[in-house]
Amino acid sequence: MSTTSTLSAAGRRRLYWLAAGVVVAIAVGLAAWAQLGGRRGADVSGFEVVAAYPHDPEAFTQGLAIHAGQLYEGTGQYGASTVRRVDLRTGRPEKQRALGPRYFGEGIAILDGLLYQLTWQNGVVVVYDLETFEVERTMQYAGEGWGLTHDGAQLIMSDGSATIRFRDPQTFAVTREIEVRADGVPVTRLNELEYVDGEIWANIWYDDRIARIAPADGKVLGFIDLAALYPQSARSSEAVLNGIACDASAKRLLVTGKNWPQLYEIEIVRP
Repeated sequence: MSTTSTLSAAGRRRLYWLAAGVVVAIAVGLAAWAQLGGRRGADVSGFEVVAAYPHDPEAFTQGLAIHAGQLYEGTGQYGASTVRRVDLRTGRPEKQRALGPRYFGEGIAILDGLLYQLTWQNGVVVVYDLETFEVERTMQYAGEGWGLTHDGAQLIMSDGSATIRFRDPQTFAVTREIEVRADGVPVTRLNELEYVDGEIWANIWYDDRIARIAPADGKVLGFIDLAALYPQSARSSEAVLNGIACDASAKRLLVTGKNWPQLYEIEIVRP
């Protein structure tokens, strides 16, 4: 009798899920390898840490934004999703509102006195009054919601693919879209977004690089390598880099990750 035939049902299930996990890991690795092939010609910038601040390690960071010098954060997970205004010095929420157990919060953006928060698979964007966090309205969209930012006029959204969509802030209707490519290769798993100096910056899920994207045509202008910012050995598998906030008036750039204990102010070092 073979060893396999003597396994219990529970043992066979454990082997099944182990094999499934290996398949997923290989698939993600192959996708990353394919994308790296398209990055060879792109400029890669480094960074210097200016300061480090406390960050709530329970915060599954999905969106980060600065408005009028105040830090705002959107967090995810069912039953734990929030929008919050955060004291940068302590990492503690000054004001917070729960999204509700039915929803998984994703990216946020602040435009014209309103805070927009995506949901992952609910197809709903929630619009809050920025001061009170009272819900002003909700709007529907098709597909998944991942990252959100704006260019001063339109909202800009990612959905985990290589496509970025521009949306009307009043109706959330798509006004145009771009496909993000690095040397002709689509860059997928685009996550949290920030609009920085006329460029769209995007975290890439399970990647420690930020892509700098031309909003006109989706061309990747370069990458910012943050692999050395927070060591992999200190992270869980889901504690990926995710969260970019640019304070243009103060010329500050803040970054963090899901469940990271610190938030970093950095300066980009161009090649």
